[in-house]
Amino acid sequence: MIDYIKGEITELNPTEVTVECNGIGYRILISLQTFSAIESQKETKIYIHHYLREDEELYYGFSTKDERELFRLLIGVSGIGASTARMMLSSLSSEEIRNAIIAEDINRIKSIKGIGTKSAQRLIIELKDKIVKGAGSDTGTLLQTADSSIVEEATTALVLLGFTKANVTKAVNSVLKENPSASIETIIKASLKKL
Repeated sequence: MIDYIKGEITELNPTEVTVECNGIGYRILISLQTFSAIESQKETKIYIHHYLREDEELYYGFSTKDERELFRLLIGVSGIGASTARMMLSSLSSEEIRNAIIAEDINRIKSIKGIGTKSAQRLIIELKDKIVKGAGSDTGTLLQTADSSIVEEATTALVLLGFTKANVTKAVNSVLKENPSASIETIIKASLKKL
C-alpha cells in the first residue's frame, strides 16, 4: 500500500498533478484544497488514497493526512463516491465540511454540486458522531506557545475526564490563544468552562 509519493511536480492543474519519483510519473487526482497548497512548489509530498475497482485504478492525492482522513470518512458513506468526496473537498475546506456536519447544516452541505437532501442527511447521520469524536481530523495539532509538557498534561487530564480529544484540543487552543503562558491549572479550569 502506498502512503505518500514525494517527488518533483512535472504537471499540475486544479484537478490533477503528475509527480515524478525515481523516474516514474504518477498521475494523481487532487482537490482544489490540495492544488492551492502545492501550486507554488516544485517538489511535493502527496498523501495517497489508492482507489481500486475491477475496471479502474486511480490515485487520489492530498496535501495533508487530515484531508485524506476526511476523504476516507466521506467515501465510507453509502451513496458518496470518490469523485463526489473530491468535489466536496474542492467546494469547502475540511474544517467547513466538519463544522457543517456537526452543526447539521443541510443547506451548506447541499450547496455542493452532486449532493442532494438525502445525501446530506445521510452524511450527517453517519458522520456526526465520528467527527465529534475526532475521526477524520489530525487532532494532535495543539498550539505550542506554552510548555508542551504542560499542554500535554492538561489535555490528558481533560480527556480522562471524559471529553473527546477533538473538543479538548479546540478548548485548550482557545485558552492558549488568550493566555499563552497559562499554568496547567489555569489551562484545565479555563478549558472546562469552554467544554
